[in-house]
Formats: sequence, C-alpha cells, structure tokens
Amino acid sequence: MGLLQLNFDGLRNLQPVDMAPSPGINVINGVNGSGKTSLLEGIHILGMGRSFRTRQLKHAIQTDAPHVTLYGRLSGEPDVALGVRRLRASSELELRIKGDKNARLADLVEAMPLQLINPDAFRLLEGSPSGRREFLDWGVFHVKHGFLEIWKRTRRALKHRNALLRHGRIEPQEFAIWEQEFANWGEQIDTLRRDWFAEFLPVFEETLEWLLPLPGLTLHYARGWDKRRSLVDVLQASRSTDQQMGFTQQGPQRADLRIKLNKQPAIEVLSRGQQKLVVSALKLAQGRLLERASQRHCIYLIDDLPAELDKLHRLRFCQLLEDMQCQVFITSVEPDALRQTWQAQTHVRMFHVKHADNGLSQLMPEG
Repeated sequence: MGLLQLNFDGLRNLQPVDMAPSPGINVINGVNGSGKTSLLEGIHILGMGRSFRTRQLKHAIQTDAPHVTLYGRLSGEPDVALGVRRLRASSELELRIKGDKNARLADLVEAMPLQLINPDAFRLLEGSPSGRREFLDWGVFHVKHGFLEIWKRTRRALKHRNALLRHGRIEPQEFAIWEQEFANWGEQIDTLRRDWFAEFLPVFEETLEWLLPLPGLTLHYARGWDKRRSLVDVLQASRSTDQQMGFTQQGPQRADLRIKLNKQPAIEVLSRGQQKLVVSALKLAQGRLLERASQRHCIYLIDDLPAELDKLHRLRFCQLLEDMQCQVFITSVEPDALRQTWQAQTHVRMFHVKHADNGLSQLMPEG
C-alpha cells in the first residue's frame, strides 16, 4: 500500500502540488523555509486529520486562501481516494473516503497508517506519559480488533467517575455503577495493550539492534495501577483520596512505556544521535509489526533524516528503510546527503522545493 498521487491546494507557502510519488523512497530537498516540512504536514493531515505543527488547522491554510484541500489516491484493489478539506470560515473538517462524505476520522486513520519521525518524536523519551500512551494506542488500534470501542467506553466511564468525584456528595449506588463500568473496560483495554506489547517488544529489539546495538536498554509497559491487584479493588481503596484530588489517580489512563538504559531513564544517558535512533526504532517497529500482523504497510514521514546522524548510521537507517519495502517521504537540506545511501536507485525519486517569484514555493521532480 502506498500513495499513487497527491494533490494539495492552499497549503501554507506551497503552490498547488501535483505529485506522483515513488512507491518506495521519496527524497524532498530544499533550503530552510522552502516548504519541505509543509509537504510532510499535508500528508499527515490527509492521513490523521490533524497537523503535527499546529493545534489549529486554520494556521495551515495559505494566507488569503479560503481553504486548504488535500487529496490522495492509495494503491489497492481497487484504489482508495482520500480527501480532506478545511474552510477558513469553518471549524469543521470535511472528510471523504471513496467518495463517502460521512467518513469518520477513525476510518481515515485506519485507511492510511502513518508514522512520523521528526523533532517532536523525541517526546517519546523526554515528554510526558501521554505521548507514549498515544504511541501505544496507535499500535493497538491498528492491530487489535475492537480496541477503539473499548477505548471509548473506558474514557466515558472515567469521565463519569471523575465528575462524581468532583460533585462533593457521592451517591453510593451511582458511583458503584460507574466505578464497575470503568474497571470492566479498563481491564479489557489493559489486556489488549499487554498482548500488543508482547508482540511489539521483540520487533523493537530487532529493529534497534540493526540501527544501534544498545546492551542494557529496556522497554517496559506499565499499566497504570498495581499489577498485583484488580482495578476495581484499587479504585475502591482509593475513593477517599481520589475525592480529595478530584480525579481518578490510577487506571489505564495512567499507562506508560518506560525506556531505560542500565536501569536509568534513557533520556538522561543517551546522546542526541542515540535518542534519534531509539525513537526511530520505536516508530519503524510499529510499522513492521503492523505488516506482520495484517500485511499492511505504514507510510513513513521523516523530517531531516541526516540531522544528528553520522554517515554510518545514516547508511544503516536507509538500508533498513529499503529492506522494509515501504513508502517513505524524507526531507533534507543537504541535496547530496542522501543520494549515495541507497542500494538500488530504481525505487528512489528525488524532488526539489524552491521559492518562486510569487513568494510561494514549487515542488519539482529531479532527473
């Protein structure tokens, strides 16, 4: 699975984009500020319904443009047409899959699984647990059937329990109902996460071993409450302290992935280059597990791959991408940094983004 065609209109500083990408490696080069990252952002919005650069999608709309429209065609039997539009005058996102105007965001995410490797990916090491839970749940969503509905029910029950905790006076019967509901769905979401993690861990270790062998690095799943006790027991025992705090302190909403090197937090001992390879191994392993579980490929968006990597690790990274036979979009400010890193040039397509006279940037194929 890969993108056969991309058409963007009204996206940041880019002239209308009409791109026929390679099913393999696509390298986009250009000077800083030319619009390379904007191209990755457009693909990300097309597949996720949100930007990785701004919380408000209206900021991705080109100055004076009435809307941003993104279209892509995925290979398949038959091909799958995806469309996303955001009007400047509206806060609603218009989605379309195979012509269906009633498509849901979850359908979009499922249709085109994406992995983004950019400076924000370092948050998997240095950021809060919420980013790691999002990473975890992305993997479970794509591999474990029924996860989304269980996740929604868990969130709903948690919301009701927290509302009752803040109410001041707890009605025991109503509280017991939502507490049992939260415990029931919370245990189920934990089971799916644990099962997924058991499959993911060896794939991650294999991927990291190729990119950067790090003896002593461990990855551990923490479910968010005492592993020796049931969730309902933990909730009942913590009612009074939860009421004082005004929220549920333990449960699947506190789950985390803990990454350590020789029993120390990895972020405290790894160099910046090592950090990039560890988070890249996490992202690449997500896609490799998805492929093994469902025979579907991720599309990878990699912003400035050469940064912080020496020539040897750059070569190993690129070789792994080739071996995975997936579609990749890579940006670079150094035109020659990635020209000689590929074993076979037939599946590599080079593009250049340059400023035009009208102040916008134009994407042009090379060669």
